[in-house]
Amino acid sequence: MNLIWEGMQQAFRLLFAGDGEVFYITWLSLKISGLATAVSLLIGLPLGTWLALGDFPTRRFWLSLINTGMALPPVVVGLAVSISLWRSGPLGFLNLIYTPTAIVIAQVIIAAPVVTGLTAAALQQLDPRLRLQLLGLGASRWQMVWWLWREARLPLLAALMAGFGSVISEVGASMMVGGNLRGETRVLTTAIVLETGKGEFALAIALSLILLLLAYLVNLGLTWVQQNQRRKT
Repeated sequence: MNLIWEGMQQAFRLLFAGDGEVFYITWLSLKISGLATAVSLLIGLPLGTWLALGDFPTRRFWLSLINTGMALPPVVVGLAVSISLWRSGPLGFLNLIYTPTAIVIAQVIIAAPVVTGLTAAALQQLDPRLRLQLLGLGASRWQMVWWLWREARLPLLAALMAGFGSVISEVGASMMVGGNLRGETRVLTTAIVLETGKGEFALAIALSLILLLLAYLVNLGLTWVQQNQRRKT
């Protein structure tokens, strides 16, 4: 208990004393995970919509593949991205290994199946007659999709929160492709692993509390938007 209390005290000291390194690590964590979530949304929203509304022979295969990807182990993603971006790998010429961009790529691969799968599930739960009604009223296909997104906006926001949650707490892939370089690729999760390995448990607890607070504040904002939308329905 003393160790936990000491960690909480150190977390408040780090937050309110203006520790530059901690603020940079926190900002980098938010920037990388936020960008990865945004890219995953740009990929997952149209792809999930296509899988939910499309009618083609291999649809079930792709849905099962996406659902499997929702449980993709981060270390496997880290291994695949590391091999691809390694200097002798197929994308080694890009010199992206051990950079924030490499972490974003790995996190997108982790989050995109989550957003895609939940988007497809949200749209599949809508009454199929709604599509026919919209088309019957003269809506174009794009207008129909827009209205379906509006109708399913609450579960779509949940998909966004799930995508962000899957990457803000991720450590394996970030460590493997980012290298945990101080001042360059060190994020909260990898910093926690480093401090724990050094036996600095109080600092590790402090960083963990900051990570939990960051995740809570982001999800609090998204939940506030979601519930406001719910009251309008």
